[in-house]
Amino acid sequence: MDADELANVRAAYDREMRRDALPDTAGARVERAGAVVRQTAAGPGWNGVLWSDLDEETADAQIAAQVAHFAGQGAGEFEWKLYGHDRPADLGDRLRAAGFVPEPAETLMVGRVDELAALPVEPPEGITLRTVTDEAGVDLMMDVHAKAFGTERPAIRHLLLTLLRDEPETLAAVVAMAGDTPVSAARMEMRPGSSFAGLWGGGTLPQWRGRGIYRLLVAHRAHIAAARGIRYLQVDASPDSRPILDRLGFATLGTTVPYVRTAKP
Repeated sequence: MDADELANVRAAYDREMRRDALPDTAGARVERAGAVVRQTAAGPGWNGVLWSDLDEETADAQIAAQVAHFAGQGAGEFEWKLYGHDRPADLGDRLRAAGFVPEPAETLMVGRVDELAALPVEPPEGITLRTVTDEAGVDLMMDVHAKAFGTERPAIRHLLLTLLRDEPETLAAVVAMAGDTPVSAARMEMRPGSSFAGLWGGGTLPQWRGRGIYRLLVAHRAHIAAARGIRYLQVDASPDSRPILDRLGFATLGTTVPYVRTAKP
């Protein structure tokens, strides 16, 4: 993508996936509160700020307002998803001063579905793909996640089960199997009417890395996206996945950092 196309795609991403975002589940609520767009969800659902239009004069008051809102909702924690082009330039410093803790930065990357769908989807030797349609499949995904990343993510399990129950058409999830052993897992989230689908997961057990499984899972999801008429795939890429995505033709739109604030006991 040249500079003009990148600028246009980033503007479309900001508009569709942030400013005009849809809730990630039927039970969540997205609302615009002044110069901020936020999602509020019950239970283990995701709570956080998706988009903001702030400046040096308004930022601190808006940060305080969001802290008060989510505290009033009883959220144990919430996230302010900060992008490198958000303003004011010192918004990250202001968030830290308000008690937010930054998680590792990720690279926002986007690829054209029509190009990615041309990638081969023949699995490496010994690997088969299992489509996730039920709780047993979700548990296989969580097993891979725990072993690949070293963390348990009950909120993701809740999200996947909720989508499979309420909006299965918005989710495509798959597990790469070596015999009866899950070795990699990934999902794609597709909100109605959006030009973008989000790729998530892709964690692979250490002994199975470097064999083309991550690439396979990207291609597999691209084929599904193409059949749905989706134009772009979006990834919040870790340092491990960014080189692979570069080679597959993804372009960099910028960086994103999750700033997380945990409620005080």
